[in-house]
Amino acid sequence: MGRFWRGVGKRPNLEGLHASVAAEVLLCAGILTGWIGSKKQIEKAQETAKDLITESITYYESVSDVTKVAAARTEIAYCYWREGELNEARTMLHEALKKLTTAGNTRARTLLKLTTVECSAARYPEALRILNDNTAVFQKLNNHGTKGVYHSERAIIFRNLAKSERRDEYLRRAVGEFEKADREFKLARNVVFRADVKNNLGMVLLNLSRFKEAHKYLNEARRLSVSFKDKARTAQYDESSAQVFIAERKFKEAEAVTRRAASALAKAGHQCMMAEALITQGIALARLGKTDRAQLIFQKAIETALRIDALNIAGLATLTMIEEIDDLSPATLQAGYQQAREWLSTSQSQELKLRLADVAGKVTASVPGELSSEEATEILLTKPSQLQERILNYEGALIKQALTQANGRVTHAASLLGMSYQALCYIIETRHRDLLKERSPVRRRGRKGPQVPLG
Repeated sequence: MGRFWRGVGKRPNLEGLHASVAAEVLLCAGILTGWIGSKKQIEKAQETAKDLITESITYYESVSDVTKVAAARTEIAYCYWREGELNEARTMLHEALKKLTTAGNTRARTLLKLTTVECSAARYPEALRILNDNTAVFQKLNNHGTKGVYHSERAIIFRNLAKSERRDEYLRRAVGEFEKADREFKLARNVVFRADVKNNLGMVLLNLSRFKEAHKYLNEARRLSVSFKDKARTAQYDESSAQVFIAERKFKEAEAVTRRAASALAKAGHQCMMAEALITQGIALARLGKTDRAQLIFQKAIETALRIDALNIAGLATLTMIEEIDDLSPATLQAGYQQAREWLSTSQSQELKLRLADVAGKVTASVPGELSSEEATEILLTKPSQLQERILNYEGALIKQALTQANGRVTHAASLLGMSYQALCYIIETRHRDLLKERSPVRRRGRKGPQVPLG
């Protein structure tokens, strides 16, 4: 594509190309624009992608390639799905399937995209029906990658049905489907998808309270992600491991793991996943009895999510904070519930709706009257000056704890904190001079002798 297209926002060079080749270039540019735009949150990227793919359809129609027209409509539908326009996506996918009457990879991929749309709308029985009705289509495929996605989608559907219907039988079926998906991805030599499947399998085993097996698969996922050097995925899998530690009541391990994961995700620029890791860290801190620090971390998760307009994550962080911290002020309690209810209002998750209902009693009559959205958000989020002060206090407490464990040896304390000796010395001397008495005395090295000038 390098000869024809220079990236998102640029129009492909179609000069001298046959209509069928021009169509392929436009379709590829449109698919890449949609994918890159979603990954990097580029404004209006999906509209640009739809325009490019629509133009490709004009070229395909000029050479009477009906299958490619249907495949292109499938990709436009995926752009609508990324924008949250599920009805438009569903309609376009059904139209495409009417044209794709022959079993094969193109029809299979379209069915999988339709399944994804139905799962996004929480229509899990309908998603499962689509896959069950088209089992023969997938069985005939020679493409192990597509067959792996098929089994992975079935597993995800079973996992969600287990949540809504509270049936462990569905979780066991999810385990079987994920194992089949792993085998297909292994045959396809797709290490990235294998890592994701092992992570998902670990989380299902967590739901079944099979903690030892869960750790086994999560460790395998982590090993694979390290092998293809994806630090963000590694951090994501670490956060999954922390959830298992929490279920095992190993809260110290969970807090340490999520602290590292959140830091790695922040450096990689994955704000949404960072916010999710912070939620898990907040849970671990709250259950360790460190409620002040837990509240600070939950608030950081909320701020991070709001910064990227991830209202569902902000709502989840707020709801979890109410559930985990018993001594919130009445104002924070009411503001939190009010905003969680607003930010999660579009969620289709029955589990979240039940959780909101469960905390309603905790909030009732905590503060008389209804707050405006602005008042609630202001109460919920710590003022910047207060936030910095609390971060500073938190930092000082961590350093003091590390120095105590290291018997005042800064080199050892720095290692415990995951930073260099020089960095820790600088922080103590500039931000926490009260900790100078906690460290061992600095031993100055003697000079080796006078320096003799050259020349």
